Amino acid sequence: MRVEQRSKQTKFVSFSGIDGAGKSTQIQRFCARIERAGLSYSMVSFWDDVARFKGLREGASHRIFKGDRGVGSPAAPITRRDKNVRSWWMTMLRLCIYLADAISTRSLMAKARRSNVDVVIFDRFIYDELANLRLNNAAMRTYARVIARFVPEPQISFLLDADPVEARARKPEYPLEFLHFSRKSYFALIVLIGCMTIIPALPMDEVEKEILNHAETELDVTLAQDTIVRDQQLVIWS
Repeated sequence: MRVEQRSKQTKFVSFSGIDGAGKSTQIQRFCARIERAGLSYSMVSFWDDVARFKGLREGASHRIFKGDRGVGSPAAPITRRDKNVRSWWMTMLRLCIYLADAISTRSLMAKARRSNVDVVIFDRFIYDELANLRLNNAAMRTYARVIARFVPEPQISFLLDADPVEARARKPEYPLEFLHFSRKSYFALIVLIGCMTIIPALPMDEVEKEILNHAETELDVTLAQDTIVRDQQLVIWS
């Protein structure tokens, strides 16, 4: 019996950025647009669905480094101690863990390609881990290149840029110094492996428009049309 070949190919879209950049909000909006356009999608939370050795990582964060649990908010800031710990032995452990995460990511993407889902949306990707490395070091740059080549590149990888001060005000978890380091590292990673589309730090609705405009070409579907119509109506009504 001959199996009919699928006419569609699963597309992958990832969202990256420093903590507090607005990824969750934009992912929710993007999912709503995808659904409205008649495409099926599945959501992948990198920490919940991809990351390995979560018990070890959480244990190090809370028991060894005395980091706070939970998610920070303006009303209840916390102090996390995990990816911002820069000791040499944590860096070595981090390299091993990131390799395991890369294998997990590759496996998950291969499985997703065999599904009937049109779009797989990643809330963070392996790039967010590579951006934790000190990419001014030659060995770390080589490692990042190897991992980036090993993991299939999504059709679209968004980097949501944000001012570290404003991002920390929205999500107070990491020291401001680390957020500045993280933002700089994302841009260094783009230069190194050319992996992400930068979405500038703009008002929320404008960020959404930028995302939709970039996604339309790759996904071959109209996503931003009703946004444009709505804006035109606002102009007319005003």
